[in-house]
Amino acid sequence: MILKKFIHCLPIFEIPKLVRVDGNDGRYYTDPEENRYSSVTTILKHNPEKIAGLNRWRKRVGLEEATKITVKAGNRGTKIHSLAEKYLKNQFENEEDVKKACGAENLPLFEQMLPVLNLIDRIWHQEISLYSKTLLLAGTVDLIGEYNGKLSVVDFKTSLHRKQRSWIDDYFYQACAYSLAYEELTGVKIPNLVVIIACDDGSVQEFVENRVGSFRGLKESIERFRLLLK
Repeated sequence: MILKKFIHCLPIFEIPKLVRVDGNDGRYYTDPEENRYSSVTTILKHNPEKIAGLNRWRKRVGLEEATKITVKAGNRGTKIHSLAEKYLKNQFENEEDVKKACGAENLPLFEQMLPVLNLIDRIWHQEISLYSKTLLLAGTVDLIGEYNGKLSVVDFKTSLHRKQRSWIDDYFYQACAYSLAYEELTGVKIPNLVVIIACDDGSVQEFVENRVGSFRGLKESIERFRLLLK
């Protein structure tokens, strides 16, 4: 197990603090001027085709089993995300700290993630909320920093099964939204998007793309969401 100490840069830009609200109509954020922005995840979830597909899956496996799978996946995702966040914040001094934090259940997967996490360096921000007055959206990005030497938006995901690239357009739309919001707030352009997926079979997938390929899909998702609100 090769552990690394990450470089954290001092904040260059002052990003206004946002307040997150989880309501019956989804998640949204408010800025210091009390402007309201729908969250990126809420916008992307309002896709009739995906909602229909999710409903078909629930019907096929049964509501009770679907709920069980969803809760388990959510808990696993929260745990793995928390472990990655702590590691990147240099909160693990040695292997024993890692083993204690992971527990026997999560240790093998976290060990598989380490080589990918170790490609990160010079961390600019972790878990920072961003918003765009142009796109009328907001969200909390996992990490902005250098990945393989390139300034990137990095997002962590978990999955029961390995994903094909064609299945994860929304992941890149989300990362693209963070990149555009950050540029709007700071003037710094971050075209490189990284999605890291930890899978239940113990494998870790790494996808890296330029945001140009996701811009159109993001815009279409936003427009669809606005139409549904009317």
